[in-house]
Amino acid sequence: MKIRAAVVREAGKLEIETLELGQPRTGEVLVKLIASGICHTDSSALYMQVPGKYPMVLGHEGVGIVEEIGPGVRDLRPGDHVIMSFPSCGCCEECLEGRPYACDQSTELFFHGIYADGDRRITDPSGEKVGALFGQGSLADHCIIAERNAVKADPEVELKALCSLACGVQTGAGAVLNKMKPTPGDAIAVFGCGAVGISAIMAAKLAGCGTIIGVDAVPSRLELSLECGATHVINGRECPDIAGEIKRLTGGKGVHFALEASGAPALVPQMLAGMRKEGLAVLVSFLSGPVELDATMLFVGPCISFAGTVEGASNPQFFIPKLVQFYKEGRLPVDKLANYYSFEEVHRAFEDSKNGSAIKPIILFD
Repeated sequence: MKIRAAVVREAGKLEIETLELGQPRTGEVLVKLIASGICHTDSSALYMQVPGKYPMVLGHEGVGIVEEIGPGVRDLRPGDHVIMSFPSCGCCEECLEGRPYACDQSTELFFHGIYADGDRRITDPSGEKVGALFGQGSLADHCIIAERNAVKADPEVELKALCSLACGVQTGAGAVLNKMKPTPGDAIAVFGCGAVGISAIMAAKLAGCGTIIGVDAVPSRLELSLECGATHVINGRECPDIAGEIKRLTGGKGVHFALEASGAPALVPQMLAGMRKEGLAVLVSFLSGPVELDATMLFVGPCISFAGTVEGASNPQFFIPKLVQFYKEGRLPVDKLANYYSFEEVHRAFEDSKNGSAIKPIILFD
């Protein structure tokens, strides 16, 4: 079938093209897109800063309605509403033990534009194969996705509000709820108050954290952080000693947990220096450069741990329904993060994401 899709062929150049989408194969479904979020990973792929293989249809936070199912699909039917999350092979040790975010084939399935069988589903008018980011390519009016990566959604909840659950919110909230697992009263600092960081702040509030500190350089993001659950905010551009301010806000102790979601290498030492003893810091961002650390002073003496995780250490089939329920209860107001654009405005959406004027740009297809 013919589709319209946002394709990157050269770094920084995104064009809406008419392409040919094949039929869903075994275990796959064809989805009509209602909306798709844009996040930092899409921007990184646009500028070819991830290990991708191009040309590529961007988009990996799609929501839509199943139109057709392939052989062997068990739980989805035409008409089902779905939230499309990250791909995984389903066969490796990590997948079989319930850790699809650590799939052995994650790099290939995320960034090489292929599906689990190693092939692509899209061709251009010249016959060239075109990849689909995260096995989705959701910046298109239709896409194909593996059933295991499509989470059935409550049809009573407006789909467009759920885009960010697929990646950005899952990453931030999951890092807190699945990786850190704070207990009521704990203190946490979140570096970078974009969609991922504010989702972490919302999750910290859900978990009952007593002190929730948001760190960013954009005043509007700091204001929204307070609205979404932060107890304190720090403007990183105006504060000469972020770690010292975190210690001051926590009675000299530091925070039990910290999240790095800014992508700024210079903030990593500040984050680690603001930890209390036996604290856990988690990195989820693509850092824009190398980091120099005094490992002995930052890790050994304070006895702190520094970990990384992908997609919030989440199993989407279990975690995303929990996020939807939190949203329905008003405890995860992800709609506050959204700015909506038509498909024809996709270039402006990327620009607004880059300049910080939009926290979660969402492309609407209807």
